[in-house]
Amino acid sequence: MSGFFVCGYQVAFITAHFPAYIGDIGIDARYAVIALALIGFFNIIGSLAAGVIGQRYSKPYFLSLIYIGRSIVVSAFLLLPQSPLTVILFAIAMGLLWLSTVPPTNALVAIMFGTRHLGLLGGIVFLSHQIGSFLGVWMGGYLYDHFGSYDPVWWIGVVLGLFAALVHWPIEEKPVVRPAMA
Repeated sequence: MSGFFVCGYQVAFITAHFPAYIGDIGIDARYAVIALALIGFFNIIGSLAAGVIGQRYSKPYFLSLIYIGRSIVVSAFLLLPQSPLTVILFAIAMGLLWLSTVPPTNALVAIMFGTRHLGLLGGIVFLSHQIGSFLGVWMGGYLYDHFGSYDPVWWIGVVLGLFAALVHWPIEEKPVVRPAMA
C-alpha cells in the first residue's frame, strides 16, 4: 500500500503542477502540453511492458527498480539545465514509468492474498494511491505558496520514491500463510 501511495503522490503532483512549473522555469507553455501528451503515450508502452516484465521477473524487485528509476529521472531533471529538450526527455522517461507500477502491484496482491477478494484488496491498495494523489496535488500548492517554488515537492517525491523502493525490496512473492480453520 505504501508504494501505491507514493505512486499517487508522484503522478498526481506532476499532472496537476507540471504546466505551472514549466512556466516558472521560463519554458514556453506549449512544452507542458507536449510533455503531458508524451507522458500519456509512453505510459501505454511502459504499462504494457511492465505487465510482460512482471510475468518473468521478481515483482518486488521490479517495483523497487521502477521507484528508484522515478527518483533518478526526477533528480536528473531538477539537476540538469532545464530546457525544452530536457522537458521532453523527462516526459518520455517518466511516461515509461508512469503507471508501470500497476501490473506488478496488482499481481503481488493476487499472489499474496489470492484472487477471491482481489477486487476488495485491490480497491484498498488503490485507496492509498488516491490519498497519495490528494497529498501530491495539495502539497504542491501549499508548499509552492509557502516557499515560492515547487522544488520541495519534487524532492519529497524523490525521497518517497526511494522509500517505496526500500519497502518493496524485501517483499516475499508467495502466498501469505493463513492459520488453519478449526
